[in-house]
Amino acid sequence: MADDVGDVVIKWSGKEYKISGLSENDNVLGLKKAIQKETGVLPERQKLLGLKLKGKVPTDDVLLVALKLKPNTKIMMMGTREEVLQDVVEPPKDLPEVVNDFDIEEDEVLIENREEYLAKVERRIREYKVDVLNEPRDGTKLLVLDIDYTLFDHRSTAETGLELMRPYLHEFLSSAYEDYDIVIWSATSMKWIKAKMDELGVLKNTNYKISFMLDSMAMITVHAPKYGLIEVKPLGVIWGKYPQWSNTNTIMFDDLRRNFIMNPQSGLKIRPFKEAHFNRNKDKELLYLSRYLKDISQLDDFSTLNHRKWERYKPPKSGHKKCRRSEETDS
Repeated sequence: MADDVGDVVIKWSGKEYKISGLSENDNVLGLKKAIQKETGVLPERQKLLGLKLKGKVPTDDVLLVALKLKPNTKIMMMGTREEVLQDVVEPPKDLPEVVNDFDIEEDEVLIENREEYLAKVERRIREYKVDVLNEPRDGTKLLVLDIDYTLFDHRSTAETGLELMRPYLHEFLSSAYEDYDIVIWSATSMKWIKAKMDELGVLKNTNYKISFMLDSMAMITVHAPKYGLIEVKPLGVIWGKYPQWSNTNTIMFDDLRRNFIMNPQSGLKIRPFKEAHFNRNKDKELLYLSRYLKDISQLDDFSTLNHRKWERYKPPKSGHKKCRRSEETDS
C-alpha cells in the first residue's frame, strides 16, 4: 500500500484549499486533478508556482514523492476556470475587501519617534539577513516597492501572472534603475515574493537589476491609538544596514499608507491596481510615476517633498514638464 505524502495547501484567488489523500504513487497530474475538484480550474489551466524539481518546473508525469513535499506545503496557483475564460463578467460588487487602508492623521506621525519601536528597528537591523542579489551602486538613490496591488493584482485570477502585471512595469523599472537602486518589500514570505517576481520576469530582466528583497520578517508591529496593532515597513531597517541611504534619498511606493507610518515623509501612496482584466488598458500610474522619479532624481534632499502632491510637482529646473496626468487635468 502506498504511503500518504501528506496534505498540500493551494493558495488561489485569495483563498487556501487543502488537498488531502495524495499518495506517493500520485504524480503532478494527479495533484492537478485533485486541485480541479476543489477549485474548478482545469489541469491544463493551472500553473503551480514554486513547485520545482532540480530547479526546473516538473512535468505532469513526475511522482509527488520525488518532489519531497513537506506536510502542509503551500503552493501558489495561477489559473482561471474555463467558464470565466469563455464569459468574463464583472465580479460581484459585494465581495469583502481583505485589507482596509487608512490615511495617517497628523497625530499618528509621532509613532516614528517612539523608543520602543525604534528598538524593534534596531533588532531587525542586527538580526534580519539580507540576501543581496546585486550590490548597491555608489551615488544612487533608493526606490522601495511593494508588490501586491502596487506592481501586481494578486486577487484576480488568470492563466499566467503576466495577465495580472501592472501596465508599464518593465518600462518603469528600467527608467527608475537609471537613478535608483531598487528594493522589493512585500508583507508576505520570501517564497511568494520570489515566485511572483519570477513569474513577472523581474529578476531576469537585463534592463535593470533588483538590489535585494525584504519579506514580512523585516517588518515590525506598532500600536496606533486610532487603528490598533498593525504591521509596518520601517525604512530604518534598510538605512541601518546601508548608511548611504536615508530619508534624504529614499522613496517608497505602497498602496497602503499604513505601511510607511514609521517613515511618512518617505512614502508615496500609489493607487492600487485591481481587477486587472478590466483596468490593464487604462492604468498608467507607473508611467506617470516614472516621470516623477526622474524629475526628483536630481534633488539632494527628498525630505522636503510632499509626495501626496506628486502629480502637481514642478521641477526646479526650467524646461522640465509636470507630471503628464497633471497636464491632462489642466487641459
